[in-house]
Amino acid sequence: MVDLADLWGVGDMESNQRYYRRRAVEERMAAQRAVTEQARAWHAKLAEDFARRATVCDTGITASA
Repeated sequence: MVDLADLWGVGDMESNQRYYRRRAVEERMAAQRAVTEQARAWHAKLAEDFARRATVCDTGITASA
């Protein structure tokens, strides 16, 4: 019998918290590489937003545990 979780790749899904942390790091790196100040500011803002979301996810996990 085939396990549907394996078939759909459900076991490989990353958590929201891990996604937001990864994206925050990626946006910080993009801000460092940005050529213009406008691009640097935009990537920095996105990094802050993703970091905040990761913190909210972490707080939610801690509160429910």
